Amino acid sequence: MKNKYLSSILSFCLYAALTGCTTTPEKTVEATAPTEPTPLVNDYPTRDRVEYVLNCVAQHGGLTYITQYACGCKVDKIAEKLTFSEFESAKTFTYLSKGQTGDAGAVFRDPAQSKDLRKRLKDAEASAEKSCFVK
Repeated sequence: MKNKYLSSILSFCLYAALTGCTTTPEKTVEATAPTEPTPLVNDYPTRDRVEYVLNCVAQHGGLTYITQYACGCKVDKIAEKLTFSEFESAKTFTYLSKGQTGDAGAVFRDPAQSKDLRKRLKDAEASAEKSCFVK
């Protein structure tokens, strides 16, 4: 009985494997008008994602399942809005503009690129915080 059952499962799997590949229609590539490129959600290195999540967890009261999940969600939402290069530049501008006062910090605080990236990061973090954390 076991051999008959096993052979029928194996023959079904073999049939599915052989016919599944031949009956799948090929995907066609359609020409579309170029649009604004969307940021790749997966272009953030794992190390930077983990660092962000750990800092977020620390800011929200420590490691629990809820904070870990919400902080992971938060970095994913930010990644949908900013490329990693933009995120990294915005974090750098934010860190250096707060670390230096007066004229020394002006080079990081005052340029239009710095203001734009810091605002976009702040908006992305606020939106992510709102959608990922249950209040």
